[in-house]
Amino acid sequence: MISNVWKDLKNKQLKPAYLLLGKESYLIQETVQLIIEAALDPSEMDFNLAQYDLSETALESAIEDAETLPFLGEKRVVILKNPHFLTSEKKKEKIEHRIEKLEEYLKSPAPYTILVIVAPYEKLDERKKITKAVKKMTEAVEMNGFSEHETKKWMKELADANAIALQDSARDQLYLLTAGNLMAISQEIKKLSTYAGEGGIITEDIVSSLVSRTLEQNIFELIEKVIRKDRTRAMQIFYDLLKANEEPIKILSLLINQFRLLLQVKELSVLGYGQQQMAGNLKVHPFRVKLAMQQAQLFQTQELTSIMNQLGDADYDMKTGKMDKRLAVELFLLRLFK
Repeated sequence: MISNVWKDLKNKQLKPAYLLLGKESYLIQETVQLIIEAALDPSEMDFNLAQYDLSETALESAIEDAETLPFLGEKRVVILKNPHFLTSEKKKEKIEHRIEKLEEYLKSPAPYTILVIVAPYEKLDERKKITKAVKKMTEAVEMNGFSEHETKKWMKELADANAIALQDSARDQLYLLTAGNLMAISQEIKKLSTYAGEGGIITEDIVSSLVSRTLEQNIFELIEKVIRKDRTRAMQIFYDLLKANEEPIKILSLLINQFRLLLQVKELSVLGYGQQQMAGNLKVHPFRVKLAMQQAQLFQTQELTSIMNQLGDADYDMKTGKMDKRLAVELFLLRLFK
């Protein structure tokens, strides 16, 4: 578990080598930073911290650095990025790596070096000998995000660390507005703590007022208002987006993507798929699937199919110049309230 690894690192309990595997960039960034802080004093970083992009640098050069004694310190940290040779990806490498050097090193790692292999991939090629060796001889840590429960628990801990109190309703609203994105949550809690000050209490209203909404979140809210038959608010969101210089063609594209997701979720739920299965099959964040499931329940399948056809017509009219772009989206939205 990543939480256990973070706990060890905060207590300066280090392993000789780490494999950080997964696509959650925030978790990778935080873990790398914790490793560096646990191993090195700030004054040592210029001399004893090295990072290698293996798409540009030969592996053996990085291993040679890992075997070099630290300068004016007790530890070195060597970070290896983009180890494509651990995946099944067919990519012509600029550099020819002597992969056996990594396996040899891991069998007997330098006692003064912390080697960190950053693999920002969903999975590795488990058939490869080097992959098996790396996973066996390193502290392998999954970096594929938190569940909703884990994220909300972490949000509370982050608020505590920033000396603010995050009410449950505020936490839920923040999770909704950031779609569970860890990097965004971290940035927003820092902003909220600056606003509230030490010991401040963050309410749902404060979150709603201060947390930035992405275009995608505004589209989600627009569809929510359509579902609730709130024509006035739905059209206001659309006009506000235009005032913010959002292109009608981009707004339409996002409407197409969201309604397509609702239809896909509707069809998969009929087949008995669960939230995680849908997320895996559709390759979208589980939280987006959860919200889509809630919205899709309020539509019949034929309604969603009809809406997709209307969106297709609006897209055609817009791209062929048959209709003004703004008018095409506006008429589509107005038809939804008939």
